[in-house]
Amino acid sequence: MASFLSAPNSEGRVMIEVRVVPVTPLQQNCTLLWCGKTRKAVVIDPGGDIERIHAAIGESNVAVERILLTHGHIDHVGAAVPLAEALAVPIEGPQREDGFLIEGAYLARQCAMFGLPPTAGFTPARWLDDGDEIRVGDETLRVIHAPGHTPGHVVYFHAGARLALVGDVLFAGSIGRTDFPRGDHPALVHAIRDRLFPLGDDVKFIPGHGPISTFGEERANNPYVGDGLR
Repeated sequence: MASFLSAPNSEGRVMIEVRVVPVTPLQQNCTLLWCGKTRKAVVIDPGGDIERIHAAIGESNVAVERILLTHGHIDHVGAAVPLAEALAVPIEGPQREDGFLIEGAYLARQCAMFGLPPTAGFTPARWLDDGDEIRVGDETLRVIHAPGHTPGHVVYFHAGARLALVGDVLFAGSIGRTDFPRGDHPALVHAIRDRLFPLGDDVKFIPGHGPISTFGEERANNPYVGDGLR
């Protein structure tokens, strides 16, 4: 079931709109995000079920300009190549330390591990680094490098809308796994507490799986990174 979110500015103009489409048996949150004025869009983490993603794009009447990836795990990248080819758009992200995850051999192992359809390895048109900016029509997403779940994981943040797309770094009531290759639990906790939470308690975030939450809610109640653990 898709969910929707719109973010108006102080004058009431919608800056960005978001449609979240869970895909694959792992129910990964693929996100279609677009500029409310121009209706130019990005697809973030198209993990699979490409027909559902195409349907969401058509129903939303938007023009996709690029595909963005938060990290290289198969449930986040599985449909990136065929979707990019179908839409004739580039793939951008994650940070280059995740390069080993999207090589053909490793992707094949991920597909076998999770019982997902095989997909070819690829190299994005652009690796992303901390502080990079992504234009979406008249709006801008800031890239935040947030390693730990994977070494090259990135987060996309829209300051005006007070919205972050955090992939598998943080969840409502939980945090990302660090038992995969090159996972790093201390780095993950540092990224959450020192890079994401300072953005503000009012920031809503869309995780890679599960419901939307806020940084304030997780600071108060998350049993893994909440303030009560400090």
